[in-house]
Amino acid sequence: MNLLKTVKGQIEGIIKMLEDDRYCVDISKQILSVQGLLKKANLKIIDQHIKHCVRAAFSEGEAAGNQKVDEIIYLLDKYLK
Repeated sequence: MNLLKTVKGQIEGIIKMLEDDRYCVDISKQILSVQGLLKKANLKIIDQHIKHCVRAAFSEGEAAGNQKVDEIIYLLDKYLK
């Protein structure tokens, strides 16, 4: 949650930079920083999903567990593109 709040603050800062007609490279650096934080936040969410939801699904049965594994594979495919 804290990472996403940081992202929100940085995006607000980027908007202000655009409104103030700041140097494009400086704006781009801030955008790259936000992208890095979003990746980190997404990995934390996936980590928690695996540790909690996927484990719980396997305790319900192999089919439920396999469905959760398929979801993770889908996310990783999108993440790695």
